[in-house]
Amino acid sequence: MSTSQVEASPMGDTRGAPSMADVAKLAGVSPMTVSRVLNGRDTVRPSTRKKVAEAIAALNYAPNQEARTLTGAKPIQVGFLYSKPSGGYLAEFLLGLLAQASLDNVQLLVECCHLGQPAEEQTRRLIAQGLDGIILPAPLCDDAAIVDRIVAAGVPLVVVASGKPDSRLSAVSIDDRRAAYDMTRHLMELGHERIGFITGHPNQSVTAPRLAGYQDALREGGVEPAAELVAPGLFNYRSGLDAAEALLGLAQRPTAIFASNDDMAAATVAVAHKLGIDVPGDLTVAGFDDTALATTIWPALTTVRQPIGEMAAAAVQCLVRRVQAERSRQAGQVEHIVIDFSLIRRQSDAAPRVRPPSRPPSQVQL
Repeated sequence: MSTSQVEASPMGDTRGAPSMADVAKLAGVSPMTVSRVLNGRDTVRPSTRKKVAEAIAALNYAPNQEARTLTGAKPIQVGFLYSKPSGGYLAEFLLGLLAQASLDNVQLLVECCHLGQPAEEQTRRLIAQGLDGIILPAPLCDDAAIVDRIVAAGVPLVVVASGKPDSRLSAVSIDDRRAAYDMTRHLMELGHERIGFITGHPNQSVTAPRLAGYQDALREGGVEPAAELVAPGLFNYRSGLDAAEALLGLAQRPTAIFASNDDMAAATVAVAHKLGIDVPGDLTVAGFDDTALATTIWPALTTVRQPIGEMAAAAVQCLVRRVQAERSRQAGQVEHIVIDFSLIRRQSDAAPRVRPPSRPPSQVQL
């Protein structure tokens, strides 16, 4: 799903608020399915969850706000500004936001910054709304100009999935370096030594710690990292294709490739299929995030599960705590929350096939 396919309703729209039935109609599912998705039920297929998330974003739907407003509690208004994440990442993030918002009497205002479009105007509009807080996911969480503008306006801000959160801001993240270390150690324990790595976008702060974790694990295992085994990526599928072609075109290709997100790992599997390389028999592939894509390709990806929905929900809770403290005339606290990750092993990894050592030419028997 590209960002051009997800458009939030203009914030000045005077039409009636969209209903769950509207979301269901746009997604082509039943209202009961929408309810199951919003309540985090695991009985809904990833492809259906993605359709519901796209419909929610397109309609700027906020569940149960009308009923909650009738209780007399003043709702908390939170802005969500996003740009260019992968479709699977965005779907999980939106669903996590909406599920928690419905529990905490939070009204979400969604702004999308399209590919190649500066985010200054969307940031200005959010600030002008007089919101109680703003949530920024990657990659906007690493945009210093946007962060500085929000901080200068005095609007509480939570950044999500930043590899190096600003001390002025609340933040929700995982330990990216440790996650990459653990995945690389897993590959080494399978018997791989020649492990390729596809980096993320150089402008995103999680890229460096993920690379560092990979290098840490290699060195600890007695393998010196080789520059030729590190290929640049941009966290998108196209860059994953280019990186995988470079790594698999080496004279001595790697027996495993660890990509910094699932999109690039899926691209690596596609390149391997094109070249007739069996995954995982001839090549182990691992990803990062555990988005819906990880289980919709074959073989399904071994990956680092970054709990995207939980991180989004934690960001909402963080803002709610701050707003409630300020409404009680107490000082709001800056929080840096680290969420647990996990390694998910599926069908894309295996021990390397044992190859007999080649003989020097002088020993070849005729």
